Amino acid sequence: MSQLAAADVVTAATHLMRAGQWPAATALLNAARADDPAEKVTLALARAEVATDQDFAQQTDQAHAAIAAAEAAFPAARAAGPSLAQCWDLAMMKLRKDYSTVLFGSRADDGTLARRAQQLIADAPDDARRGAVTFYAGVMADNLYDQSAEAFAHYTTAYQLGEKAGDELLMSLALRHLGDHAHTAGDLALARQHWERSTELRQKVGHLLGALAQQTLLAVLLRDEGDTAGSQALAAEVNRWATQVDLKFIVRETAALMADRTQQAPQR
Repeated sequence: MSQLAAADVVTAATHLMRAGQWPAATALLNAARADDPAEKVTLALARAEVATDQDFAQQTDQAHAAIAAAEAAFPAARAAGPSLAQCWDLAMMKLRKDYSTVLFGSRADDGTLARRAQQLIADAPDDARRGAVTFYAGVMADNLYDQSAEAFAHYTTAYQLGEKAGDELLMSLALRHLGDHAHTAGDLALARQHWERSTELRQKVGHLLGALAQQTLLAVLLRDEGDTAGSQALAAEVNRWATQVDLKFIVRETAALMADRTQQAPQR
């Protein structure tokens, strides 16, 4: 029987997840068998990551069960771990899932998410993780609390930490939202610079949802620059991709652009 280290399976599953192949990523992780308790935690956390990512992308509801299963795997690994980083990762997934639930309207937030984000920033074991949660503090400030200046500061810090850590996905996320702030301020040239670079980074790491979301923003920018035909053509292509992988919010946003209905730049 062939054997692979859990870390190698997780790497492959991550690439499938970024490609929008969430069921395939989950199937791969479910097929992996580990005797070592620490590897069981690694695989369980990866399943929770895939479920959390899919819930956000497709508005499904699988992450709660996957996160609970990962948490249940922790006690068996106490002798060798789990590591502080794994504990942090579990808390971060809970934050991401709860943010998604609030963002898509299932419940309200009283500021608890912001306080949890600040604690995770303080507890982050490395720059990449600190940058990831700083980015989420930014989108919460923007999308939940109407705190534009605070959001901009968080995105700037997240970009700097991503650059320091060599985390190109984190850099692309921060640039997406820094570009939105430039767009809102009427600086279309700076918005294009940020959004094009964000698109390139997402394409480089194979993040399909991210690349399509960025191309949607570029279609918005084309419309705002006066190129309605170009905007509609790009939106139509993105709409086809998004329909194939069931990315409902991108389908809606690009359909509006194809119809040339005025809308704000979509952000998530």
